[in-house]
Amino acid sequence: MKDRILIVEDEAPLAAGLKDLLSGEGYLPLVAVDGRQALEIYRRRKPDLVLLDVMLPEKSGYEVCREIRKEDPRVPILMLTAKGEELDRIAGLELGADDYIVKPFGVGELLARIRAAFRRQRALEPGPGKEPEELVFADVRVDPRRLELQKGQRRCPLTPRELALLKLFCSRRGEVLDRETLLQKVWGVRYEGTTRTLDQHVAQLRKKIEDDPARPRLLLTVHGVGYRLAGEPEAAD
Repeated sequence: MKDRILIVEDEAPLAAGLKDLLSGEGYLPLVAVDGRQALEIYRRRKPDLVLLDVMLPEKSGYEVCREIRKEDPRVPILMLTAKGEELDRIAGLELGADDYIVKPFGVGELLARIRAAFRRQRALEPGPGKEPEELVFADVRVDPRRLELQKGQRRCPLTPRELALLKLFCSRRGEVLDRETLLQKVWGVRYEGTTRTLDQHVAQLRKKIEDDPARPRLLLTVHGVGYRLAGEPEAAD
């Protein structure tokens, strides 16, 4: 069965080009030209991945992302935008987007990101008859099945990318993981600007697992190298 990809893009030539490209790659593309139509098609057709432009008529891409995440925490959402500013990327990540692709982008880059998103999603699915293992460190518990994190009495949702990062950190707790390893294992593709995107994902995770995200004691920066997950809180720098 072909993977369904919802293209949400109000620029007709770009939407048509993406539709032809994805169809030629063996996907089943669905096209929406504004935010309201995107949500209607999403709810009716249940796509396997969403390519979502930020600047849309009716409802913005941010609003669409927020609504989709309320209904489905797992479907990969890749945001397409002409905006490259850091605040725009952070806004999308905070709403649950998995990735950010800045226009103009190359065909190879886009297809690589899509394939990587599908690989990550399927890697998080448990095998037949097997329940995903709960992740526990310090006062944090992660339920992979629900894509939910609990810190003390506070619960918050996780994106598939955040879960993939936490699984990797937990599997190598205490080790320093360099940026290249994190990008290869979690993103599965190298592209311009990836390092900053990694840092932004770490910043979002810190908001969920740290008592004070500005002074992290669990997910620690190793300057010039990468990051390390401590087994127990350590003194902040």
